[in-house]
Amino acid sequence: MPKLNENFFKLEKNYLFINIAKKIKAFTAEHPEADIIRMGIGDVTLPIAQCVIDAMKKGADEMAVKETFKGYEDSGAGYDFLREAVSGYYKSFGVDVPAQDIRINDGAKADCGNIVDIFGSGNTVLVTDPAYPVYVDTNIMSGRNVIFADSDESNGFAAMPDESVHCDLIYLCSPNNPTGSVYTAEQLKVWIDYAKKNDAVIIYDAAYEAFITEEGIPRSIYAIEGAKECAIEMCSLSKTAGFTGMRCGYTVVPHELTVKNSKGEDVHLADLWGRRQGSKFNGVSYPVQCAAAAVFSEEGQRQTRENIHYYQRNAKLIADTLDELGIRYTGGRNSPYIWMKCPNNMGSWEFFDYLLENANVVGTPGAGFGKNGEGWFRLTAFGDKDKTAEAMERFKKLFG
Repeated sequence: MPKLNENFFKLEKNYLFINIAKKIKAFTAEHPEADIIRMGIGDVTLPIAQCVIDAMKKGADEMAVKETFKGYEDSGAGYDFLREAVSGYYKSFGVDVPAQDIRINDGAKADCGNIVDIFGSGNTVLVTDPAYPVYVDTNIMSGRNVIFADSDESNGFAAMPDESVHCDLIYLCSPNNPTGSVYTAEQLKVWIDYAKKNDAVIIYDAAYEAFITEEGIPRSIYAIEGAKECAIEMCSLSKTAGFTGMRCGYTVVPHELTVKNSKGEDVHLADLWGRRQGSKFNGVSYPVQCAAAAVFSEEGQRQTRENIHYYQRNAKLIADTLDELGIRYTGGRNSPYIWMKCPNNMGSWEFFDYLLENANVVGTPGAGFGKNGEGWFRLTAFGDKDKTAEAMERFKKLFG
């Protein structure tokens, strides 16, 4: 009889968004006439930019011609044309990331979970709480010790390290999902210095960097001195270019990043990650990589920025409404997420039910992201602008 990985029994029984889906299904069955506005799951609603679709179609057409057909991509790291395009994108906001340090993936979520394959199970993992569930769940599945740094209202939901605590791996996300908070350059430097003091590696999720508008907020951890010696960065095209249904992103493992093995020898993490990917991942399809490269073209950036501005206007509308109602929140300015305090001291799930029943609006209970999320609630700006406006009118009627 095979033995089970019983670390799975340490997880919450149901994934956060499965619980939400069950509640919506039950409510809809009882109230089929309800016009439900969904502001919970962070899925985009605008179509992909036309120049990006054109590039994907051209790539697909090339697959129908013997001379241009593509099978396996030799390196497994992504086609050179896309890696160079990503490197050029970094340069556009003042960060030097060479193409050879970039590996193309099928979205940041997979790599955020899979990256731990190259680290031993005995590592202590530090996660800021609240956190995107994959950071915690993946490490629990692997039997690692997970500890938390508290993000709460007192620090603007931007946890800082406790110098008395040791860890080996650190998960950071900025702009943060779910709280919408961001780290300043000075705060990131503190984390980098802490990581080096502990010989730790930072796994930095920058999936929402394109939403940063405020001066002084880094769009990459590599904008900070010393980061390349201690940090892996992951980015996604899902929200910035509408690739939630296309699946493409990229992970940067700098060649400067080394960790000592049990013999005291320096090992390049890029080599281990490349070996892992070579065994377990066959890469992103050629037409999708063609589409991704078009995102980073001048016209691709113009068209995708239009979509980002659309979502940013939704975020401002939500933030303005909460300001009018006197409801505390973070996010909305440098992030597509608004993290609001539940009115009347309601719990997160209590507020979820109340909002669904009385306004037919769906959000995400903060408690699903960790203990510090209790009493808070996430709204997403990725919806349709008219539905977002209608949802805010319902808020005003309910809480005004």
